[in-house]
Amino acid sequence: MSASPTPPAGDSSPEALAATLDPARRSWVPSANAPDTDFPIQNLPFCVFRRDGEAPRVGVAIGEEIVDVSAALARGLLHGEALPAAEACRESTLNALMALGRLPARALRTQLSELLRAGGPGEELRATLAPALLVSQHAVELLLPATVGDYTDFYASVHHATNVGRMFRPDNPLLPNYKWVPIGYHGRASSLVVSGTPVHRPEGQRKGPNDAEPSVGPSRSLDYELEVAAWVGPGNALGTTIPLAEADAHLFGLSLLNDWSARDLQAWEYQPLGPFLAKNFASTVSPFIVTLDALEPFRAPIAARADGDPAPLPYLDDGHDRARGGFALTLEVWLCTARMRTGGEPAVRLSRGSFLDLYWSMGQMLTHHASNGCNLRPGDVLGSGTVSGAKSGTQGCLLELTKRAAEPITLPNGETRGFLQDGDEVVLTGYAEAPGAVRIGFGRCAGVVR
Repeated sequence: MSASPTPPAGDSSPEALAATLDPARRSWVPSANAPDTDFPIQNLPFCVFRRDGEAPRVGVAIGEEIVDVSAALARGLLHGEALPAAEACRESTLNALMALGRLPARALRTQLSELLRAGGPGEELRATLAPALLVSQHAVELLLPATVGDYTDFYASVHHATNVGRMFRPDNPLLPNYKWVPIGYHGRASSLVVSGTPVHRPEGQRKGPNDAEPSVGPSRSLDYELEVAAWVGPGNALGTTIPLAEADAHLFGLSLLNDWSARDLQAWEYQPLGPFLAKNFASTVSPFIVTLDALEPFRAPIAARADGDPAPLPYLDDGHDRARGGFALTLEVWLCTARMRTGGEPAVRLSRGSFLDLYWSMGQMLTHHASNGCNLRPGDVLGSGTVSGAKSGTQGCLLELTKRAAEPITLPNGETRGFLQDGDEVVLTGYAEAPGAVRIGFGRCAGVVR
């Protein structure tokens, strides 16, 4: 067997992190250097994949390839400070890695970056390394990246909350607690599915405004919701809290999330306790988790509060969070109908928004969630809630875009949509850009309505 290259250095220091984010860094994996790739060497998101007939394995995306972390470990390429995280990647999910916290995962990411760097020790034996360590993303099945014990969905966009509230309460769209407390509800972890999983139209009770009584049947108002998922890292013990100043240490990374919603079921059932069957039939997440380390160049303040709004209560206020609690992500929704696919027509973009248009940061959501002593665990998911902006075309769901189907969207082929029809494919995409940094992306979060 050919000798392995000298194992690259890797550690969790700020200097090592900065080196992985250097915009001049290139990879010996050609597809990682494409200008439009979501996964340049500056990204290196984690995922879980499976080849035909094999058990699930932890991987890291690079260009159009995936690095098999266990294969790198078996060849002695991962060592030192990166070893605990590499050993955790022997598991079939990312939960064990998430439980270790950011620094061990950073050391592993640093070592992989050095291994994949153009001009580094890994390039010396690329002819033998590539077949052993790399597998094409198109040749594997991408799986849900972690076992999700609990899933909580928030309502963190004030624009979304105002738009929706105005439809039902024109004179009082925002309830009085909204600007004081991050609003959320507990979702259904068992129906979280990975991108590409078909979504079956739910049935349930619905009652129109002119109906004498409710009826049971397929939802007539199926919708998507453009969201971002935060994956919890180490978490906290029951009865303890997570101060906002420590929230970043408990956020492993971000991915895209589509919280499918049956609006007619929701309108009938949501009072007095909130969403139930209108939300628990499916929520789709993208398979790649972009780490907070990869997102460092894109940290920014979330949108400023309006004049006259209350300041956050002390436990929800921290200088670091005020300055860097947000992520400068551009988020898009694309639609391709069955007729469009048959005709070979491209998907059409329905909206484009900014993840900075939130009222509450992901750190504030996590801290509030644990503030009563609730224990968060590795692999738990926190959804941001629908991401919408103030301008036309930035709304993150059809409920807002079409004003409850009163103003349907006309597609380029003449089809119209107030809500989703069978055969519609919804694709969420997201990317981060900033001056002096390499653009990174999140891959696709897709689902077809059956």
